[in-house]
Amino acid sequence: MARVEVSMPKMGESITEGTVLEWIKKAGDTIELDEALLEIGTDKVDTEVPSPAAGVLAEILIEEGETVEVGTVIAVIETEVSEVASTGSAPPAQPDQAPAPAEAPVQASPPAPAAAAVESDASATMDVLMPKMGESIMEGTVLTWHKKVGDDIGLDETLLEIATDKVDTEVPSPAAGKVHEILTDEGETVDVGTRIAVIALVAGAAPSPGAVADPPAKESTPAASEPPAILAAVVSAPLAMGDGASIPRTGPGGEFYSPLVRSIAEKEGVTIGELAVIAGSGREARVTKDDLLSYLQSRGSMPVAAPAPVVVSAPPAAAARQTVSMEPTPIVIGEAGRTEIIKMDRMRQIIAEHMVRSVATSAHVTSFAEIDVTDLVKLREANKAAFQAREGIKLTYTPFFVFAAVEALKDYPMMNASVEGKEIHVRKAYHVSIAVAIGSSGLVAPVIRDAGQKNVTGLAHAAADLAERARSKKLLPDQLQGGTFTVTNVGSLGSLMGTPIINQPQVGILATGAIKKRPVVMEDPNLGDVIAIRSIMYVSLSYDHRIIDGAMASSFLRRYTEVLESFGPHVEL
Repeated sequence: MARVEVSMPKMGESITEGTVLEWIKKAGDTIELDEALLEIGTDKVDTEVPSPAAGVLAEILIEEGETVEVGTVIAVIETEVSEVASTGSAPPAQPDQAPAPAEAPVQASPPAPAAAAVESDASATMDVLMPKMGESIMEGTVLTWHKKVGDDIGLDETLLEIATDKVDTEVPSPAAGKVHEILTDEGETVDVGTRIAVIALVAGAAPSPGAVADPPAKESTPAASEPPAILAAVVSAPLAMGDGASIPRTGPGGEFYSPLVRSIAEKEGVTIGELAVIAGSGREARVTKDDLLSYLQSRGSMPVAAPAPVVVSAPPAAAARQTVSMEPTPIVIGEAGRTEIIKMDRMRQIIAEHMVRSVATSAHVTSFAEIDVTDLVKLREANKAAFQAREGIKLTYTPFFVFAAVEALKDYPMMNASVEGKEIHVRKAYHVSIAVAIGSSGLVAPVIRDAGQKNVTGLAHAAADLAERARSKKLLPDQLQGGTFTVTNVGSLGSLMGTPIINQPQVGILATGAIKKRPVVMEDPNLGDVIAIRSIMYVSLSYDHRIIDGAMASSFLRRYTEVLESFGPHVEL
């Protein structure tokens, strides 16, 4: 018997601690290699931690809700040496198991002992692994399972959706058959390559997206002809405020509730009866986080005094939750109820936390400069049509702003640094973050990597790709990390200037204002001082006064101005 220690992993640059959000396995549970063991949270990401070995979870040393430093031992797994699977060789064939079909190559799955241990009437099984979503991506979060255990699924049919706070990706099934096991719950984050599900490869089974196999008796789902009776039982009890009681994964009518929905419901005291009558906007009419938060806004936070049972009237074939109506009692706050309470979504909570932490960490100072970009405007106007026809993207000002910032960083490398305790870490690579607004939900700062190795055209392609990915929620996790300096174009929304907050752990952020035509005094060699109409913009540089002083910041802005004013009709794009 060998003992394997599980340590709090390091989830990213500058991450020094993590919080245990949920133990997916309990002490005494059997666990497979790379199977999800627990979920942790940091100030940047929530992620699942896979088991480093197969065996039995012998000890849990850190309770849910506790925060510990990276490297702290959080659990112990006992494993039989003879049972540890070798990742470099295939397991011995099972005598009672037929060989896998050609469509399911062995190398597409992790070691097969876990699959072989699955009890199934199927002739063969295939593991579904957490896919690699991009370079250096090491984990993924299960957002939604589109199929349940027992469902038929076709080859390449969507099986689940993987997400981070800002990335959504659908994962297709690697084979046709039935969903035999789901090993990772919604909301959990696991490493790339972790087994997250098992597909039973039933000979002759055709994909049937709508078919559902009979679930276990203890969670039996009534037939489609029974919704009225089900709902009558669910909603006949008063829909008063709950007491924070545990919410089951499956409701009385077979409704599925994700871990996030259950967590919010338990925290807000929402009963299972209330959940059952919320019209879900998710796939298969599931109740989403937004559905629940909208309901909470309408319901308010005051107890509802024993309302009458909800009357259900619907034809038997109607969808259960779409046939119920209820009128929650709104809460009246302030002057004639003229106050709206809006729950922060996860992105807004993270932004708020990061901004407060940045202000508390860095000594913020902001310096300003005025730049004459008349020639830059003429250059862009003269080339934007041809550039779009040639490159397939619009020519914006962003690549010019980033190019000038990199040139200034090369002359003043301390602006491309971070403060680590009592040390200054000067970065030799120029990874420039660009702020991208995402509707009304907030903004993200994806990173143009190795910006110092790109010309204006290369920067334009990188910026356009990141902006499109951000707005379509297709950013990869490594595209949101590792920035060394940030450029934010506040002028794109009409602002003349701004004093942005530093994006930690960076020490500088540059804000470019709106370009406006203004009358300015210019010196003409023949006429002397003359008044001319020029395109002018303001830029502001917020910097960390712990290591950057005003002289260096002013010198940086002067160099930035020189580069930006050097663009003109003579420059080829």
